[in-house]
Parts: sequence; C-alpha cells; structure tokens
Amino acid sequence: MIEQREHFQKELTKLNDLILRMGGMVEKSIFDSVEALRKSDAGLAQTVVMLDDKVDKIELEVDDLCLELLATQQPMAGDLRFITTGMRVGSDLERIGDLAVDIAQRAIELADQPLLKPLVDIPKMAELAEKMVHKALDSFVKRDAAMARELWTDEEKADNYRDLIYDELVEIMNQDTKTTPRALPLIIISRHLERIADHATNIAEDVVYMAEGKVIKHAPK
Repeated sequence: MIEQREHFQKELTKLNDLILRMGGMVEKSIFDSVEALRKSDAGLAQTVVMLDDKVDKIELEVDDLCLELLATQQPMAGDLRFITTGMRVGSDLERIGDLAVDIAQRAIELADQPLLKPLVDIPKMAELAEKMVHKALDSFVKRDAAMARELWTDEEKADNYRDLIYDELVEIMNQDTKTTPRALPLIIISRHLERIADHATNIAEDVVYMAEGKVIKHAPK
C-alpha cells in the first residue's frame, strides 16, 4: 500500500513537471514570436513554428498520464482535482502554443517589408501575456487561488491593449488604404495575444477550482 502511494506521488510529480516544461516552451514561443516580428527575423519565427511539434507531444503525454492515473489510481478529492485540472491546463497551453505559431507566421509574412510603425504596444502586450501564463502556472504549482485571481486584473489590461492597438491601426488604414496589408496582420497578432491572455485566465479559473473546489467559469469576477 505504501509503495503504491509512493508510486502515485511520483506520477503526480511527473505530471507537474510535464506541465511546467510545456509552460516554459509556450512562454518562450510567445516571446520569440513577437521578437521575430520586432526584428523582422524570419529565422527566429521559424524556430517557433518548429517548436510546436514538441509542445503537441507533451500535451499528449499529459493527457495519457492523466487518463492513466484516473483509470488506475481512483484518486480522491484534492488529487482528483489536480489531475483533471492538469489535463485542462495542458489543453490551454497547447492552444497558447498554436497562437504563438500563428503570430510567428505573421512575422514571417511581414519580415521582408518595413514595419508600418515602431512597435510599442504589441511588445508590451506580449510581455503581459507571457507574465500571465507564468503567473497562472505558478499558481497551479503552488495551488494558490489568491494568486490565480490576480489574473482578472491582468486580463482587463490585455483587453485594453487590444483595443488601443486596433484603434490606432484602423486610423492608419483610414488615412492610407495602402497600409492595409501591413496593418491587418498586426491587428490579428493583437487578437492572438488577447486570446493567449484568455487562456491564461482559463488556467487561473481551473486553479481556483483545484484549490477551493469552486467552479467560477462564466461567473462575474
């Protein structure tokens, strides 16, 4: 019985480590995709695209491990919530990785053209999104619902950045329609960064459920 419990704890640690490794990869993908855009570096953007396969493979490992633990260990209470939350976190991280890839692809698309304007708000928004992912994962590891709830304010900041970027770029396109092919990818990138922030908030909501047993999705924050 003791050996079985020790094995179970090792598997929970493995799950935790897989999610952290996956999280580190997607954080790097967010940073590198926007850095590639800022520097017009198609090579760096391509490394983000290539990393996506590794992220996908880890998500499958997370899913397989969670299903195995649910099927063979019959976890109770807190451990059960940890495992089910781990599976959802893996899914959100995989989607964040996909969004970073799409940003990288927009960076490749724009790499041979001069930037429409110096990038200011998009890098700031990317830094915020990256920090949100990191904080969400930190709250998951620490099972810290209070830390997770801090992301509600961060999400509002991300939405404000998205609106600011959109309004500025629409104004530029209205003044000169020839700028549209360079402006639209930047609007798409801002929307992807906003979606990354949303996924980080999803993780935070799941952490609150894991730590407190409270379902707060779709509830007023």
